[in-house]
Amino acid sequence: MPYIHTRTNTEINKDKEIRIKERLGEAIRLLGKSEDWLMLDFSENCHMYYAGDDNNRIAYIDIKIYGKGNREAFNNMTKEVTDIISSELDISPDHIYISYGEYENWGWNGNNF
Repeated sequence: MPYIHTRTNTEINKDKEIRIKERLGEAIRLLGKSEDWLMLDFSENCHMYYAGDDNNRIAYIDIKIYGKGNREAFNNMTKEVTDIISSELDISPDHIYISYGEYENWGWNGNNF
């Protein structure tokens, strides 16, 4: 039950969105999850500032999972997601934030797991 929200102050055209979607679908395996349950959300052209400046490309990626992960898996995922976003959206790795949320309660199809 992973969910990844990508928020950026740059444009994400449909071709880039599809490439990012495919690459995140592969990367989610690093957390022991499957693309079969992956939900993605893209917010582009957001009003964002980093270090008081809005002139550089920046991104914030929020990754939520059902259950628990481990530090090594999160480290590997951070590296991979940074590589994906940096290469696809031309954003410097030092202008990308990634956060993780682990949830014991996750609802789907009218019930909780």
